[in-house]
Amino acid sequence: MKTLILTKNDIEKVLTPAVANETVEKAFRAYSLKSAKMPPKSYLYFPKGDLRSMPAYICGEGFDVAGIKNVTVHPDNPSNNLPAVMALIILNDPQTGFPLAVMDGTYLTCVRTGAAGAVAAKYLSRQDSEIAGFVGCGAQARSQLSCLMEVRAIRKIKVWQFPQDKDCVRSFKNWAEKTFSLKVEVSSRMDAITMNSDILITATPSRTPLVYCVSPGTHINAIGADAPGKQEIDPQILKQAKVVVDDWIQASHSGEINVPLTRKQITKKNIHALMGNIVAGQKRGRTSEQEITLFDATGLAIEDISCANVVYKAFKNRRGIKSINFF
Repeated sequence: MKTLILTKNDIEKVLTPAVANETVEKAFRAYSLKSAKMPPKSYLYFPKGDLRSMPAYICGEGFDVAGIKNVTVHPDNPSNNLPAVMALIILNDPQTGFPLAVMDGTYLTCVRTGAAGAVAAKYLSRQDSEIAGFVGCGAQARSQLSCLMEVRAIRKIKVWQFPQDKDCVRSFKNWAEKTFSLKVEVSSRMDAITMNSDILITATPSRTPLVYCVSPGTHINAIGADAPGKQEIDPQILKQAKVVVDDWIQASHSGEINVPLTRKQITKKNIHALMGNIVAGQKRGRTSEQEITLFDATGLAIEDISCANVVYKAFKNRRGIKSINFF
């Protein structure tokens, strides 16, 4: 048997925002229906970054697949012409353990994270949401917007102009205008972005709160906090909001809630549900037009493996796909 070798270009042909949204939603449902096994991600720290190991097995919602993602995060990499985040995924047959495919996980990670945000927006944001605010405008912001456009009729976005990188903001603005014909406003005032946004997306590596106020009815996708010590949202907002996490253990260790939990500014009682609970109908999502909702996304291996499985199935019977005999 041969193991497929799949590149970013292969994955881009299959894993569109719409496909990723549908796949990640199914993975959330499978997890809450006890049809998936997923140990918390483990971290190996280096002087300038870290390596994360993320295994999962999904055996429900049409899935019967296992695998592991190996991902490194080195924030200084762009200065060396390397991505800050690099990942590979090994997809396994759970019946034999055979490696069905080895594929690029960098692009896949970006898209599945955008899809997780879109699923959260589908269940937690107001259905008439049309203004999205962005705190952070890198690659993840593009993925968040692309997937969000599949579930909400966004007509305008507001982008925070952070002092260190005006080129990034300009690039994101031009891309959003060209790709989706959106109206784009840029401001260096954080409150101008966070107030009067129907959906707020934070995607920075910050270790101190950036967002201190939002309007009633706002939904927040807190994406950036993915390691211990990171946070983007003032804990007072967490106290006011209906907080939904993707996984309790990961979120309490490395998500947006990790710092305020450690400092006892919030407790587990402040957490409303897992995202999968809401997707599966076990808990209610938004229940009023005025409530503030927040999704704490740490990134789950079930998202990676479910999306990798969709890609593998699309290519497994095609001719001309690269493969290798490992065994």
